[in-house]
This record gives sequence, structure tokens and C-alpha cells, in this order.
Amino acid sequence: MTNVYSFDGLMIFGLLVICTCAYMSRVPRLKNWFLSEKKGFLGVFYKASVIGVRLHIPIALSCVTMGIYILLLKR
Repeated sequence: MTNVYSFDGLMIFGLLVICTCAYMSRVPRLKNWFLSEKKGFLGVFYKASVIGVRLHIPIALSCVTMGIYILLLKR
């Protein structure tokens, strides 16, 4: 169980938000419903989807790295 208030917990939460929003931007029905706002509070999700789509290789590598860190190194 990761703590959201620690640095690694914040990193995991950010990566999960970016990966989820990038996935949702690929599904047409979800994109029109959820990612239509570009400003305000829901604009954060739109920006996370843009980051996930444009930087998909570094995001994937950081997800693998955090997975290895959580499974093997964190005690």
C-alpha cells in the first residue's frame, strides 16, 4: 500500500492519472464526454491526456520503473 503523502505515492498517482487519461483519449465516446473541457478543473485531465499521448515512451518507462521499485525495493 502506498501512501499518497509520500513522494513515491505522488509519483504513482500522477502516472496513473496520465495513463488513464491517455487511454480515455483513445476511446471516442469517453473523449467526447470527459476530455472536452480544456480549461478549469477538468482541463487538468485533458492536459494529462496530451502528456500521455505525446510522451508515451517515457511515461511507459517510468511506469515500469515505479512498478519495479514498488515490488522489489520498497519495504
